[in-house]
Amino acid sequence: MSANSQPVPVTAAEPSWWRSAVIYQIYPRSFADGNGDGIGDLAGIRSRLPYLVDLGVDAIWISPFYPSPQADAGYDVADYRDIDPVFGTLPEFSDLVAECHRANVRVIVDLVPNHTSDQHAWFQAALAAGPGSPERARYLFREGRGANGELPPNNWVSNFGGPAWTRVPDGQWYLHLFAPQQPDLDWTNPEVVAEFHDILRFWMKLGVDGFRIDVAHGLAKDADLADLPGGAEGHLLTPANTNDHPHWDRDEIHEVYRGWRAVVDEFGGDRVFCAEAYVPNPQRFADYVRPDELHTAFNFDFLQATWDAADYRRVIDETMANLRAVGAPATWVLSNHDVVRHPTRFGGGQLGLDRARAGTLLMFALPGGAYVYQGEELGLPEVLDIPAQWRQDPIFFRSGGERLGRDGCRVPLPWSDTQAPYGFGPAGTPWLPQRPVFGELSVQAQTGDPASTLEFYRRALRIRRERPELGDGPMQWLDAPDGMLVLARGQFRCAINFTDEPLPLPPSCAGATLLLSSSATADQGLAELGGNTAAWFLAG
Repeated sequence: MSANSQPVPVTAAEPSWWRSAVIYQIYPRSFADGNGDGIGDLAGIRSRLPYLVDLGVDAIWISPFYPSPQADAGYDVADYRDIDPVFGTLPEFSDLVAECHRANVRVIVDLVPNHTSDQHAWFQAALAAGPGSPERARYLFREGRGANGELPPNNWVSNFGGPAWTRVPDGQWYLHLFAPQQPDLDWTNPEVVAEFHDILRFWMKLGVDGFRIDVAHGLAKDADLADLPGGAEGHLLTPANTNDHPHWDRDEIHEVYRGWRAVVDEFGGDRVFCAEAYVPNPQRFADYVRPDELHTAFNFDFLQATWDAADYRRVIDETMANLRAVGAPATWVLSNHDVVRHPTRFGGGQLGLDRARAGTLLMFALPGGAYVYQGEELGLPEVLDIPAQWRQDPIFFRSGGERLGRDGCRVPLPWSDTQAPYGFGPAGTPWLPQRPVFGELSVQAQTGDPASTLEFYRRALRIRRERPELGDGPMQWLDAPDGMLVLARGQFRCAINFTDEPLPLPPSCAGATLLLSSSATADQGLAELGGNTAAWFLAG
């Protein structure tokens, strides 16, 4: 436990839905297009709700849909209490929530508290009001260094590349840890704190079941805005600098989330927070999910683990030990809208897909909840060859094309047909180009094919829901050959072979009933597990 403050004692409570939930991330621009303009929308989501119910997920998380100039695909929010017209309207959103609830699917929305859009009314007022004004105090405006203030206030760099400061005409500079169009808020300002409490209440009154928090580890900044030790190389949070980084994972941030937890608890109804917290120190990571703070946080160590049995066991053991100390469940994830899709990360082609399917069975077998990123149930690979003229991610442009950015995991989904737009919408050209392989990976093409990745996900989620041992709860490791992991949850077993060669199944799985294999060719009574394969068993 870090020393920033003592945790509130854990008290016994009834299990909550989010401790075991499988939550499906919808990136709305790319999920389904209801009006044919090439951009996904709320109407598209509603039209595909039966698909999500059939898939077997417990909730959906919808990435930002707020009014936005789209400098960073909606993570530059101009108005936190409305829907961008490209996606729909507030009444449409209310209808979507009601329809999801009738289908027993909960709804989580994205919240972006580290920064606003530069077109937000607050920032426009700050520019107009000038230095020293209450309007500027909502953001991090500072005088520059140098004889005439011509140098940035410090050496911080943007997460998207380049400096983290932009100068305005009156000579002051403002901080933006991401794009210049995303000015950082000052979370020491009581107006900022009160505003987000009100935003939380606004969406809960509309019926949302929780919030995913963007850049949850970034809100607090060093009061002196001290230089990064080591210059730009010190920008990223590492185990070595996690205790005193000037703008990531600072101790002061936890007071913000205690305040948020109190607001959410006013409403009851078992609502949930999930933090995007890139914190490489497992103990400090657990601080975010203490009983009086947030409920869950994405496990990025699991997402970033190398394809190796020992590395995965280390990450799982560290995660479980530290979260157990604060009474929080683990939240496992393999892909999202910010990272290369895991079939490509795991080697690409058939090898990458084999490993991706095996990793999925491991993820769904572990204690806690799990997130599925749209399209991973189709086995979609990263699209690496998007032409420069189509790219939209600011990372690509701010790095001069050296970093491809995140467009490749955001390509619109294929639903049907053999040519673009593959059923994504009734017409129109999708906002990012789809690939020819999408025809054979579409929902229509995979439905009913027992060897397909989609049917594999459907079976896995059905078994996960039916088996009382799965979801949150205890687990133990069983003996296994080198290169293999075997975990037990009551009579349930999950075995995963991380090597490229078959390995003999240990006695704990021998003679057990095969429930599901990540390999489409596995049969009952198998004595060994193929390379890059996982299987679920039920012991007698």
